Amino acid sequence: MQKQYQVKLSAIRNQIPNSITALNLMLGIAAIVHTVNADYLTAAWLIVLAAICDFFDGFIARLLHVKSDIGRELDSLADVVSFGAAPSVFLFMAIRQAPDVSFLPFTNDVLSYSALLIGGFSAYRLAKFNLDTRQTDSFLGLPTPANALLLISLSLLSLGSFGQDDFLSTLFYNKLIPLLIIIPVSCYLLVSEIPMLALKFSHGFGFLQNKTRYIFLGGSLAILVLAGPQGMLGVIVFYVVVSVMNGKRR
Repeated sequence: MQKQYQVKLSAIRNQIPNSITALNLMLGIAAIVHTVNADYLTAAWLIVLAAICDFFDGFIARLLHVKSDIGRELDSLADVVSFGAAPSVFLFMAIRQAPDVSFLPFTNDVLSYSALLIGGFSAYRLAKFNLDTRQTDSFLGLPTPANALLLISLSLLSLGSFGQDDFLSTLFYNKLIPLLIIIPVSCYLLVSEIPMLALKFSHGFGFLQNKTRYIFLGGSLAILVLAGPQGMLGVIVFYVVVSVMNGKRR
């Protein structure tokens, strides 16, 4: 009887990280729905929550000492939706709402489909990551959650969701060209060989061996609390700075 209880308890424990990953997936789908309905700020927050789930599913799995092939595959599928498809749709809508750049009709309707490249390159990056044995303690290229937050932030600026009072809002508000430029830049960063900080606590949870990770997580939380969705762009800049400084110390 006790043995059966332990087996059931172990089965439940194994599914806790997978449940968080599934929540990530559902949040990504919900973000797409809200984006299509032009509820952009809600969609942005849903993607932020999906990114939090993406962090905690791995964190909880290591904390509970559980690991499964299903969890790894589910994680990639969830990331394709939340950090590939969702930001693609977000950028798609932002491009469609920007003023036309020419006198030709339907210019934006055609150009908006270039945003779908983000989804394709995100899927390629995730497939590459699953096969790349070098990316255990650090990432090569910009991770899909960070890339998604970058695109969402710039799209919100373009859509005027943050107002038009600061320099960045003025630079991106109702502008089509900056949105088109960020697409190839984003695709390159996803599949590049640039070393980036990984938020994996693969050597325990002690502060000394994970100091850089804790500093980044604490700083990011502070930025988001103080600035709201507009702070997502600051989080990405902070992430790149921390990654560069961490790489120089090695």
